[in-house]
Amino acid sequence: MERNEYRTGGAIATSAPERKRAQLAHWFRNSEWSQVFRHLLRNRGAVVGLVIIGTFVIAAVFAPYLATHNPLETSLTTRLMGPGAEHWLGSDELGRDLFSRMLYGGRISLNIGIISVLIGAAIGVPVGAISGYYGGKLDIITQRFIDIMIAFPGILLAIVVVAVLGVGVQNVMIAVGIASVPVYARLVRGSVLSVKEQSYVKAAKAAGISDAAIIFRHVLPNCLAPIIVQSTFQIATAILWAAGLSFLGLGAQAPMPEWGRILSQGRGYMRTAAHLTTFPGIAILLMVLGFNLLGDGLRDALDPKSRGR
Repeated sequence: MERNEYRTGGAIATSAPERKRAQLAHWFRNSEWSQVFRHLLRNRGAVVGLVIIGTFVIAAVFAPYLATHNPLETSLTTRLMGPGAEHWLGSDELGRDLFSRMLYGGRISLNIGIISVLIGAAIGVPVGAISGYYGGKLDIITQRFIDIMIAFPGILLAIVVVAVLGVGVQNVMIAVGIASVPVYARLVRGSVLSVKEQSYVKAAKAAGISDAAIIFRHVLPNCLAPIIVQSTFQIATAILWAAGLSFLGLGAQAPMPEWGRILSQGRGYMRTAAHLTTFPGIAILLMVLGFNLLGDGLRDALDPKSRGR
């Protein structure tokens, strides 16, 4: 009987555990996703983006352990203090520690960004897939609705949705998610239009496989790369929109420590306590920059032509 052998370094693996390890190493070296990961790590901008995002994620997850004060605890004797030993980033108009509020605010911003993108993708991806796959009158009607949504700037559409649903973080997630639907619907429709003409899709139709199975098993998996790339950019956009809504008083409400809300509360003290707007502004800037850098890196890493250069 033929014996399977794999090389591990300069030696040949013959025992069962060695063959399993060699097979795993061989798969990792040659799989599509491993090539994407290696190409991503060679992109300096993407690595910087990963470091920035990783730092914020760690800070958000371990906020209860990293916070030096209760983010909601007030102390009028220490109000509007500048950065120092007691309050690392200073204190706000009610004496609350800004560093602790920033840590917990990162949690809220990340949650809003991720959940709103999931909402937008959950609605937009199926709509775009069905519209592009079936075409005809269904595609025309669907795209006219999408055109109407695109006619409104995303932040304006989110404001309209919040005005209907009411203020609050949960409604902001829904509003930003709905505003993201046209982006995913257009993106997926364009990808499906090209993928559905491939020979394997025609073969699946000829074999009598149902349309639903073809869409979700054969078509959408081949549209995954642009969806992943768009999602990283969309998370950055969602965080920015959510901060804008909170700044306008339509998102997080006091005393919730959300970055846009902290900015809104600190704008009246820009001359006497500039740290109240400086640090939240820098945090929003870095978070958005991190996701945009990661998105650029993923776009190049997931493009076979780019990896071949």
